[in-house]
Amino acid sequence: MRERFWERFSLQELDDEEWEALCDGCGLCCLLKLEDEESGDVATLNVACQLLDIDTCRCSDYENRFEHVPGCTKLTRDNLAAFHWLPASCAYRRLAEGRKLAAWHPLNAGDAQRMHRKQKSVRHFAVSECEVADEALEDHIIDIIPCQ
Repeated sequence: MRERFWERFSLQELDDEEWEALCDGCGLCCLLKLEDEESGDVATLNVACQLLDIDTCRCSDYENRFEHVPGCTKLTRDNLAAFHWLPASCAYRRLAEGRKLAAWHPLNAGDAQRMHRKQKSVRHFAVSECEVADEALEDHIIDIIPCQ
């Protein structure tokens, strides 16, 4: 990868390896969402996708995730704007908004664990969707993001 590529190039100029490296591994995009059909608001739950390893905050089958979870997030340069629910801390969102990466981001910190120590990942609060019954999902809402 090119040196400090996230500071020197636009998102559109990044190659696939650099694009993937922007992911800080927080797991926030792997939390289940419920969309209100009337308002378009998106409720974020503290319930993580069945494939998320909550301890590492990484997908346990990243290469085959769409086979197991058809609704899995596929964030690309072209559809980034559609994911208005991405947290303000997300590197993709930060760079798209003209902001810098957070100091705790692994590319800046040189340490993937700093994010967890700063409690910027789901490691300290998420539960697996395997442990939550469908009828109890609304009990796990932790945030509501208004439709834009």
